[in-house]
Amino acid sequence: MFAITFPAIDPVALELGPLVIRWYSLAYVAGILLGWRYIIIIAAKSDNGVEQVHVDHFIIWATLGIILGGRLGYVIFYNPVYFAENPMLIFAMWKGGMSFHGGLIGVITVTWLFVRRRGLTFIALGDMVCAAAPIGLFFGRIANFINGELFGRMSDVPWAMVFPGGGPTPRHPSQLYEAGLEGLLLFGVLAIMIYRYKALERPGMLIGTFLAGYGISRYLVEFVREPDAHLGTLYGLATMGQLLSLPLIVIGAWLIHRACRQT
Repeated sequence: MFAITFPAIDPVALELGPLVIRWYSLAYVAGILLGWRYIIIIAAKSDNGVEQVHVDHFIIWATLGIILGGRLGYVIFYNPVYFAENPMLIFAMWKGGMSFHGGLIGVITVTWLFVRRRGLTFIALGDMVCAAAPIGLFFGRIANFINGELFGRMSDVPWAMVFPGGGPTPRHPSQLYEAGLEGLLLFGVLAIMIYRYKALERPGMLIGTFLAGYGISRYLVEFVREPDAHLGTLYGLATMGQLLSLPLIVIGAWLIHRACRQT
């Protein structure tokens, strides 16, 4: 069966003695730093009270929310029994295991705490954070591809690849699908809404579009993404990723409807 050769990219970007820097770690750094700069640009276009000094301080909070929430989300949503039996491995993040939905909950939590301390509006800062979030998603999915993880189901499409950990059968490069949909496409849609349709003037519009856009993208890609081996398809209906994405679609649609009704 024809298949594209998987590019053998070393997951380790740089190794200096005991110091090992992986592409996965660099993806997080790139996503956070570029997202920070983009939020500053957006803040300059808005008069909702969010200033550069707020963004500079918030980035530390956001980083903690992403990392802690992402890890705890993976532990709770994807492998609670295993980590209950091996609690010390909860902290072994270098072995992999992060959840977007957990990271989202973490960022929502720290955003709520931050705006309460700074006297800002949750929706105002949330719109800006969601506009920048696809940047991190793009780099994260590219890192998943480099690691050869989270690959797709078996397929005979012309662009199918044989992944090192996926056996000899060609599979969908689902990480690239997600990078394109959750990253590039969603970022472009949100940018057009900001710069052409002035979405920042309709509080909640960007949050709703991001949540619904991510939820729909993730739900669709899950049809061609290999389910977690220890979970499979839950209740014979959907994967864990699909079940967790459904509330995002509903909440996102409600926020969009709410924003559209504002004058």
